[in-house]
Amino acid sequence: MDPAGEARLVAERGLEGNANQGGARQVTLLEKERWEEITAGLESQIDPSQRRANILLSGISLRESRGRILRLGDCRLKIRGETKPCNRMDEAFQGLREALWPDWGGGAYAEVLDDGHIRVGSPAAWTD
Repeated sequence: MDPAGEARLVAERGLEGNANQGGARQVTLLEKERWEEITAGLESQIDPSQRRANILLSGISLRESRGRILRLGDCRLKIRGETKPCNRMDEAFQGLREALWPDWGGGAYAEVLDDGHIRVGSPAAWTD
């Protein structure tokens, strides 16, 4: 995953230019605070980019968020489910996959409902 200061989201597709387009898993989201909690338990400073999620959020709990709508900048994302970590997590750090497995530790995946741009620092909040 390459860090970016901004990106364009395309409704029903996902991140513009991303290899995976369409389906229920259009973008993946990771909760910064949960990541820090998990990696502190591993006694390691693992960069969140190792999780390979598309969007890193702060101040938003993803636990049990299936079906909820997240407003991110000008866009809305419908949370479709919990992202379960794959074996590539253990390539980054042995034991990371198991540590991320419970309680939405691997984040969530979502469907993009609106076209628009998001930027680092874009506001994020749950909406109806």
